[in-house]
Amino acid sequence: MAFKDLPVDARPREKLIARGVAALADAELLALLLRTGVAGKNVLQMAQELLERFGGLSGLLHTGPEELKLVKGMGGDAKRAELIAVLELARRAMAEQLKERTVFDSPDAVKQYVQLHIGSRPHEVFAVLFLDVQHRLIVLEELFRGTLTQASVYPREIVMRALHHQAAAVVLAHNHPSGSIEPSRADESLTQTLRAALSLVDVRVIDHVIVSPGQSFSMAEKGVL
Repeated sequence: MAFKDLPVDARPREKLIARGVAALADAELLALLLRTGVAGKNVLQMAQELLERFGGLSGLLHTGPEELKLVKGMGGDAKRAELIAVLELARRAMAEQLKERTVFDSPDAVKQYVQLHIGSRPHEVFAVLFLDVQHRLIVLEELFRGTLTQASVYPREIVMRALHHQAAAVVLAHNHPSGSIEPSRADESLTQTLRAALSLVDVRVIDHVIVSPGQSFSMAEKGVL
């Protein structure tokens, strides 16, 4: 069932034009991208099913093409490509903002940016945001994957990448697939180890952000760092 087959007052496109984008629920916005449903399921129902299956917008946008391909109605390349494109546009828009402004001016944007990259990964990922002297983003790099401990995150590698980018500061970031964003003692210990290593080359650790789907924790904001 396509948009034209829905009641007029249920069509997301008409609702957006008449009332503005803020009036649309997540499923309605997603339906605009999908455009058509499948046999026995209209496009709004399909959108809602996708959100529930993958844990909301964040989970859906972090879902890989192969996982999407298993969903009835998502077997074609076009719809999967559009979802991946939306995520990439969001990443690039946030990256542009952080490259133009100091991260201290937009801590929420930093957390959202990190969430878009690694928040919904099924495994742990350790990333570093390398910053210039004005604390604007140079680049985000994913450096380590798997169970993150002091033994598996190598300070030497992070120091080398900081020197390569001529970074003046960094924001450390990793995800907790379990859903809890509270830092563990191991997280705090690792942060201090990296902080000490980077200080030897005059690179400052200004924050360590922990994310999970829909949640984020800033050590700097909470006074843990």
